[in-house]
Amino acid sequence: MTRIARSTDSNAPQRRLQAERLSGPQALREAQALRFQVFSAEFGAKLKGAELGLDMDDYDGHCAHIGVRDLGSGRLVATTRLLDHRAAASLGRYYSEEEFSLHGLAGLQGPLLEIGRTCVDPAYRNGGTIAVLWSELAEVLNEGGYRYLMGCASIPMQDGGVQAEAIMQRLRERYLCTEHLRAEPRLPLPTLELPGNVIAELPPLLKAYMRLGAKVCGEPCWDPDFQVADVFILLKRDELCPRYARHFKAAV
Repeated sequence: MTRIARSTDSNAPQRRLQAERLSGPQALREAQALRFQVFSAEFGAKLKGAELGLDMDDYDGHCAHIGVRDLGSGRLVATTRLLDHRAAASLGRYYSEEEFSLHGLAGLQGPLLEIGRTCVDPAYRNGGTIAVLWSELAEVLNEGGYRYLMGCASIPMQDGGVQAEAIMQRLRERYLCTEHLRAEPRLPLPTLELPGNVIAELPPLLKAYMRLGAKVCGEPCWDPDFQVADVFILLKRDELCPRYARHFKAAV
């Protein structure tokens, strides 16, 4: 279904954005190219496939990939990948388990879907684009009957961890929950003492997860390849925030 994302800027052209399932080698390469563009430019990430201008790894072939396309230009402007419990069982792990020991994972009741490598073209980072991507994710959740959505959201670490620690202070107060699952980082961040008046804005993706009702399941993990602190989040489908559940339509 085509959805119109209207810009809040009255001088900006109206964009026609369409969510789609990315299938086939060409569509996957588009997603990998967008990921490379975003992750290398913004984080200076060390990426497998960099010599080809791609971000690629061994998980891609086991994941479903979804995206958002600008019908005016034909460009892919957002993407994420999804690894379900069956594919993870075949692989022997979830991607998140490279960074975290997930205590309680086996005890979660119901099908589970892991989301990762989410990125949006900088020129399209607004609520409209995220809503279109979320609506396609909703279709996947609905079709698979998944009860849990989990994954990582990143915080830049170029400032030595000041932003990450300031954000974690907020997350610990309002969003920390280890009742269902506890994520223990394999490479914890160094301890950093901050004055109480230091505040930082949540990155857009992390903010979107929190608005949906996701919980943070532990302390962040340092990812040196991406130069970010990764926060593990878990979203229980029947605990979606009603205000934002409309993005998930029949999935709730």
